[in-house]
Amino acid sequence: MNLKKNRISPMKTSMDQITALCKRRGFIYPGSEIYGGFANTYTYGPYGSLLKKNVKDLWWNMFVENRDDMVGIDGDIFLHPKTWEASGHVGGFNDQLIDCKNCKARLRADHLVEEALGEDCEGKPDEEVTKIIQENKIKCPKCGKQDFTDVRKFNQMFKTPLSKTGDDGHVYLRPETAQAIFLEFKNVIDSCRVRIPFGIAQIGKAFRNEITPGNFIFRQLEFEQMEIEYFITPPAGFTEKREAWMGKPHLDDWPDEAQDYMNQIFSAWEKAMFDWCDLIGLDRKKCHVVEHSAEKLSHYSKRTFDIEFDFPFGQKELYGCAYRTDFDLNQHEKFSGKKLKYRDPQTNEEYIPHVIEPTFGLGRSLLAILTSAYAEETLEDGSQRTVLRLKPKIAPVKIALLPLMKKDGLPELAREIQKQLKIFGYTEYDESGAIGKRYRRQDEIGTPVCITIDYESKDDNAVTIRDRDTMTQERIKISELIDYLKERYFS
Repeated sequence: MNLKKNRISPMKTSMDQITALCKRRGFIYPGSEIYGGFANTYTYGPYGSLLKKNVKDLWWNMFVENRDDMVGIDGDIFLHPKTWEASGHVGGFNDQLIDCKNCKARLRADHLVEEALGEDCEGKPDEEVTKIIQENKIKCPKCGKQDFTDVRKFNQMFKTPLSKTGDDGHVYLRPETAQAIFLEFKNVIDSCRVRIPFGIAQIGKAFRNEITPGNFIFRQLEFEQMEIEYFITPPAGFTEKREAWMGKPHLDDWPDEAQDYMNQIFSAWEKAMFDWCDLIGLDRKKCHVVEHSAEKLSHYSKRTFDIEFDFPFGQKELYGCAYRTDFDLNQHEKFSGKKLKYRDPQTNEEYIPHVIEPTFGLGRSLLAILTSAYAEETLEDGSQRTVLRLKPKIAPVKIALLPLMKKDGLPELAREIQKQLKIFGYTEYDESGAIGKRYRRQDEIGTPVCITIDYESKDDNAVTIRDRDTMTQERIKISELIDYLKERYFS
């Protein structure tokens, strides 16, 4: 029987619901749990690792394999220490830290002000933020006292000794994947015959010593980025007046022609990033474009916008797109002494390319996906179900094979069908429990389609297809299964 349903939580999903489902169904486990846990670390379980892989594969397919202007690399986590001096991270990759003298809690000062007053103080000087906290008598969220140190800078990079030479040398765990791309720019130009405009993409781990990580997998010390550095011709007039233009705080201060040129490129990337949001099933109503004001821009940027998402804990940054000008390549040319200019094969013009950087956080993508896909429903018979409406392309399990009984040749037939359907990705065989309970398990892990093999299947060579979202069922010939599934779910 096909049961009708009504959603009971169509709009608001809590973090408790998401985290409970993730642990219960093997998406994400708390890290080191048998030792009492280790704060802000997580293990992606069997279904979470599949979801993660599917999202990465889909991103790579969309932004690298399906574009003629993109190539990919996989750079090291450890880069030469001078890399981070050149990029500005050693001197400028800082958060604002404040300590409670009473309970010794370490807090991000800008977050403390935002949570207490609703005031955004990102980019304000340390002294000004200290004054705001003191004048408004903001209390420590841990102990309730008003006894703080002054705000000071805290560098977010992890440093580790490098002992192979026996000296006191050290290296950093990379805080972003971008710099490996800049370091390999010349090699890519020389070996792959690419022409500007083109991009270099990379997926990889990054590490940041966050003062206040939290909100599940939203902000972690260790995370993965899916990042692109897209190299373009500088705006007309930039090379001749570089020093004057770079002295301006924002792209809006540049000549109109340069603004128009750059904003057209930004518009194209904004569209591509929203196309990605659609592809992975994010609710467009929960996605918002937010421009950075001049005082909030990173030291390398002349324009940045974020795509922010309505997470259960508020509207926060999901993705970003920054105009890094020629800052990085210019810095690495100075610090390394190596020529990093590009020579146009048609005009013979030589210049350091400018860069647009679209960046995608993988963990935040997964959290946004889970938030968008999660629903609880009351069915016609009064029962309830939890369902993840994941897009078939990213669902951990593509198809579940469910023999009605564990005997009389039904398991063997189900296994044979399962072999044929592995062309669609990971499939699951489940013969444990009542068929209704098996459907509910698959609903919770987001399996788009279940196939039930019953006694009639042996006579009519057909199976019952059950759709996750509508719960409607349809009888399909086994010989027609692959074509049916391709057309309806996996085209």
